[in-house]
Amino acid sequence: MPLVQYSDSESESDEADVPTPSAKRPCHKQSTSGKTSSLPPLPATFHDLYASTTRVSTQDDPSLHGGRKRVIPHVEGNWPTHVYLELYPSKEELTLLGNLLPQPSPSKLGIESLLHSDLGAQLPLHISLSRPVVLRTEQRSSFERSLQTEIESSRIAPFALTPNGLKWVSNYERTRWFLVLRIAKPEHDSLNGLLRLSNCALARFDQPPLYASHGTPHNQDFSDYFHISLAWALKEPNTEEKDRVATSDLKPLQDLRVRFDSVKVKIGNNVSSIPLPTNT
Repeated sequence: MPLVQYSDSESESDEADVPTPSAKRPCHKQSTSGKTSSLPPLPATFHDLYASTTRVSTQDDPSLHGGRKRVIPHVEGNWPTHVYLELYPSKEELTLLGNLLPQPSPSKLGIESLLHSDLGAQLPLHISLSRPVVLRTEQRSSFERSLQTEIESSRIAPFALTPNGLKWVSNYERTRWFLVLRIAKPEHDSLNGLLRLSNCALARFDQPPLYASHGTPHNQDFSDYFHISLAWALKEPNTEEKDRVATSDLKPLQDLRVRFDSVKVKIGNNVSSIPLPTNT
């Protein structure tokens, strides 16, 4: 299954007539427990303060963002929205992830790293829990409250994730290819649980679900599709490059444990964090 697109330059809003949701009850409840992390993470709000990007154009100008084209055009009154889990790898983890990128350098192969910005600053990584969707101005607060209610009424506690593979995959439109780190299914199936909550909240606004489609079984397993994108390219990598990453040695990452204790919601350039329940 191809991946979603999520970058700021391509998550621009699309005009849509989306009604205000009426249902209030949670989608489901799920009992889980999580593992602890050896190092305390920075407060979630710290990175949120610097999540905004400066808009230099509302037109589709690929020269402003590496040749990428907007999938959803900018329309006044529409707000691009994304639900996801966010991670900031440690310096040591960042080095290990960087070693997975094609050598001698990503740029010579037409591959752009998602680990650092053009100026060398570390970028946040994430696991998507939604497609890039569009909300109207008057729906922003309602959607966030709806998702928060779903999460608070669930029993999905903070949890840890580990990687289990590397692969090149395309987005839905096959306009970009992503080098992704696959994720092992966590204890208590927490990723699928959060995906169902996100899809349920989105459905109240007539927004499409991620991975699932309307009418699919409630307990469908999408564990094979969760991922962390490490790099991207405008052209499909050749067979040699695909084979290289498929056989990459991931032993250096065998001790990597990434702990998540909140869900991020980005609406426009505003990012908020919804904590996972800890009193389960």
